[in-house]
Amino acid sequence: MRQIADWLDKLGMSEYAQCFAENRIDVSVLRDLTDQDLKDLGVVLGDRRKMLRAIAELASDDTPVTAQRPPLTVRKQQDTAERRQVTVVFSDLVASTALSARMDPEDLREVISAYQKCVAETVRRFDGFVAKYMGDGVLVYFGYPQAHEDDAERAVQAGLDLIAAVTGLKSRAPLRTRVGIATGLVVVGDLIGAGEAQERGIVGETPNLAARLQGIAEPNTVVIADSTRRLVGNLFELEDLGPKDLKGIAGPARAWAALRTGSVESRFEALHATGLSALVGRDEESELLFRRWSRAKSGEGQVVLLAGEAGIGKSRLTAALLERLAAESHTRLRYFCSPQHTDSALYPIIGQMERAAGLGHDDKPQARLDKLDAVLAQTSTSTQDAALIAEMLSLPNDGRYPALDFPPEQRRQKTLEALTAQLAGWQASNQY
Repeated sequence: MRQIADWLDKLGMSEYAQCFAENRIDVSVLRDLTDQDLKDLGVVLGDRRKMLRAIAELASDDTPVTAQRPPLTVRKQQDTAERRQVTVVFSDLVASTALSARMDPEDLREVISAYQKCVAETVRRFDGFVAKYMGDGVLVYFGYPQAHEDDAERAVQAGLDLIAAVTGLKSRAPLRTRVGIATGLVVVGDLIGAGEAQERGIVGETPNLAARLQGIAEPNTVVIADSTRRLVGNLFELEDLGPKDLKGIAGPARAWAALRTGSVESRFEALHATGLSALVGRDEESELLFRRWSRAKSGEGQVVLLAGEAGIGKSRLTAALLERLAAESHTRLRYFCSPQHTDSALYPIIGQMERAAGLGHDDKPQARLDKLDAVLAQTSTSTQDAALIAEMLSLPNDGRYPALDFPPEQRRQKTLEALTAQLAGWQASNQY
């Protein structure tokens, strides 16, 4: 992998080194890469052309890249299409025509390339698949080629992050984008075109609906179809735009504007806001959990791990236990992880503290600090610990806390100690 990293660095494309490493692409398979392979990896068009030329030069070079030079093989792509439920994201650069009228073509090319690269990097974090670049537009699939149980949620979050990323781009002109998202059944995977122009096509109404929703979106806004809205539940704060007449779409289509991530406590509850179905066939598991609770009440500490494949009812079983304990005195602490925040070890704790303090998106910095002080006062938290917790929550210090001057490792240790002290100080109440 070091040789691949050095090769990419010589080409001025070191940003792709991690992606190559994650996909186990070493020098033994380098010459086998096709344009479609590089596209699947998220390499933008201009960089793909440069890489293919460099690979061709390696293939004609007599000097082996490794001790044993592998034979150059040509892989035959199979034309295999399949029926999938896919969430389609269509992102378009706002006012690109006006930009082309006042910018030199080379400058415009740099702007659009920066925009396309920003889109590719953003959606890749959520396992999105960049299917096609269409001038100043980008077509992205969630649910193909790799499917997840939360593809609709990933798509909406990627759209929100994409707007923030494009707005923050340092470009020759301020950039804005519109995003349309729709979910539905499609036939995806057909090979369209030939040679380097070959790409994976998608057939169905869903991509057309996503493109039309993008067309009615305000700049820097994500608009989602009703099919996507039903899948994300209350995970996001949404604005009902009502039914819309869209060109090429039969009948009015209801549309929603995704404003921001919601402040829900539980993904499970957010996705089942209309109520829970009856719990069937889990009597033994329910009784086991309740027996462990009885032991814990008697002073015999217990830990229970519920494990299993997605969709078998782990969250529903937990919800049933909470319903059963509602009348009993207890303190409930709930922490939720997220596959989109695997690089943030304290993400579950941050979310729990924000909910405990009742921090709102529209709160001013001083109001957020006041709310945090109110909840920390219940556990007689020291001012230094309060400063550490406020810093963990990315809240500014307005002078009410002492300035922190710790090296990184000591700061981390003291933050963990402050959080441990919070756990020890919480009384048996339902405050949390």
